[in-house]
Amino acid sequence: MTVQVEYTEDLQMIMESARDFAENYIRPHVMEWDESQHFPVDVFRKMGEYGFMGILVPEIYGGAGLGYQEYITILEEISKVCGSIGLSLAAHNSLCTNHILSFANEEQKHQYLPKLASGEWIGAWGLTEPNTGSDAGRMKCVAQKDGDYYILNGAKNFITHGISGNVAVVIARTGELLDSHGMTAFVVERGTPGFKAGKKENKLGMRASETAEMIFENCRIHKSQILGQEGEGFVQALKILDGGRISIAALSLGIAKGAYEAAKAYSKEREQFGKPISSFQAISFKLADMATKIEASELLTRKAGNLKDKGERVTKVSAMAKYYASETAVEVANEGIQIHGGYGYIKDFPAEKFYRDAKLCTIGEGTSEIQKLVISRHILKE
Repeated sequence: MTVQVEYTEDLQMIMESARDFAENYIRPHVMEWDESQHFPVDVFRKMGEYGFMGILVPEIYGGAGLGYQEYITILEEISKVCGSIGLSLAAHNSLCTNHILSFANEEQKHQYLPKLASGEWIGAWGLTEPNTGSDAGRMKCVAQKDGDYYILNGAKNFITHGISGNVAVVIARTGELLDSHGMTAFVVERGTPGFKAGKKENKLGMRASETAEMIFENCRIHKSQILGQEGEGFVQALKILDGGRISIAALSLGIAKGAYEAAKAYSKEREQFGKPISSFQAISFKLADMATKIEASELLTRKAGNLKDKGERVTKVSAMAKYYASETAVEVANEGIQIHGGYGYIKDFPAEKFYRDAKLCTIGEGTSEIQKLVISRHILKE
């Protein structure tokens, strides 16, 4: 299933490269990693060789220098096979790496981007805290100024690569509570005294993508580790989440397509009452709904990517894409199980994993409810 995107020769090659990578390096291990909650760091190093760890990073910093259409395509192909690997790839590219690319000075960019883009380093991004999810303005992780240093204390949770990340972008409070200009973004390297990993979460889905706490106890960070200016962290984070929502839309799209393709193939093979179940309207109409919603999700996601590539404002459309594609992924995965019947509930078939993985897409990087808040605010201003 394709949308009316201009599949140039280059984009077609990138799609095939990502598809081949997923088939060769990911598919054979999907259930093994899921069952054991293994985060396959070596696979991400390998993805670095393919240019997938610095997709949007310009070549001057060691990246692939590609745009959002290529980014969406790569994420989609990886996520069709494994949502966990797609999620980690999205978080590395769109959160940590993109924050440094968007707001770091030249020295910081040359210091960190080549390592992140090559896959030598894996990136983490810390905004969420145990008591502040959607309400990030009340964060309790504080960075107190001490001469040329800041002393960071507090914890971040639900952090992708909270244990394995070699470097983290951390947003901490440097001003008053609820002041949108009272937060600052810092780059903190693993091994910095006072920075340690906490509990790894035991999750419903996305189990091969590492999610853990990051804990800071009197962690001294030099002022040279600030991204941009003091007080800009929260505003920067909101801009990063705009692009991040395109990532989650692409991730959702991949999961939805994977679930749909598995269900369609099964419906053609499975026979009841002497014929394939795909010939029954009850099943074929489900497939029609799934296909239509996937097509609409892709159009929204590609539109958001197009706006981003042009440097235009993307907040409303990226929220729409993320909201619609993530809800579609859940619906398609659910119907995928229904089409498989009893086999959909068994781990020998891929349907149940798509179902478990899809749900996170409606929660991470802003819940569906937050997306509706963003969309409604924008449409009521228009």
